[in-house]
Amino acid sequence: MTEVRLNGVEKAYGDVKVLHDIKLDIQNREFVVFVGPSGCGKSTLLRSIAGLEDITQGQISIGGRDVTYLEPADRGVAMVFQSYALYPHMTVYDNIAFGLKMAKKPKAEIDRQVQNAARILQLEPLLQRKPKALSGGQRQRVAIGRAIVHEPEVFLFDEPLSNLDASLRVQMRVEIAKLHADLKATMIYVTHDQVEAMTLADKIVVLNKGRIEQVGSPLELYRHPRNRFVAGFIGSPQMNFLPVTASAVAPGGVTVTLPGGDRLLVPVASGGVAPGASLTLGVRPEDLSETGQGEARIPGQILVVEHLGGETFAYTKTADGSQIMVKGDGNFEPRAGDTLSAGVTARYCHLFDEAGVALPNLARKSAAAA
Repeated sequence: MTEVRLNGVEKAYGDVKVLHDIKLDIQNREFVVFVGPSGCGKSTLLRSIAGLEDITQGQISIGGRDVTYLEPADRGVAMVFQSYALYPHMTVYDNIAFGLKMAKKPKAEIDRQVQNAARILQLEPLLQRKPKALSGGQRQRVAIGRAIVHEPEVFLFDEPLSNLDASLRVQMRVEIAKLHADLKATMIYVTHDQVEAMTLADKIVVLNKGRIEQVGSPLELYRHPRNRFVAGFIGSPQMNFLPVTASAVAPGGVTVTLPGGDRLLVPVASGGVAPGASLTLGVRPEDLSETGQGEARIPGQILVVEHLGGETFAYTKTADGSQIMVKGDGNFEPRAGDTLSAGVTARYCHLFDEAGVALPNLARKSAAAA
């Protein structure tokens, strides 16, 4: 059982603390993604698990062993970096085998491990090529192959796809997901791209300013964000946020006044909310109706239209100056300058208090329980 446990992990550079009391359990064979904006501490946390950074406080255990003060080579982990860092004068075979040769493994064992990694990564026809004769995706697979041959307990990936173009990123996401299924290994993956996080992860860890904001499955974070930061970071395109006022409060929810004057009863737990309170309404572009269907409407003037074939995005400016995005299908053909009344359905909405904390959506909880 290869579990990774972080207990009160902190990291500081002098007086600047970059990781704050990180507590996290990663289960055997889980694919966990650390996600967050640049500078949030995700790579520092990954490097701390690898042993490339010394932590200031706390404990790290892997497979039940306390590895807090062990050298990287003794932790049972292998890391794949953003940079391929392949030796240009070596063949693919020799690049993959290099670490094993340095460890003075028997030649037959090295060949077995390299051939096995090449088979898993579909590199067998490329073993005698030099890196300059490979595509970006193939080079990244070679870098992953170097990690596989060490048969680590845990694989660590630090933004491995960020140097690839869009189409190769999609292809490599599929290959990494297949790799996880084939190896049945524990994997921890760092990315700033929440689409990668949503498509790869069993569990997502959202980090912000060195703190864990929320941990959960991709759909849990998408449907039940704990706060406005998570709601805005998870989901593509980003959730719309509108300033609203609580016009009435009842046990079944909070009635808010929308830009344009319509009122909407949002089924959220209303504890602590008083009439007149300033709140933030969150609603995803795909949950707004371009035809105006719903329990209320948000009128606005269309500023920009993006036609993407199978879907269309309309960016509109509301009466209070806010901007929202409305997503429609490919048959939706708005024009800049037109007025669009976007339909809103209460059960798809989120409400956040003045501190940015989400008020629990009762309708979504009921649907999840059913």
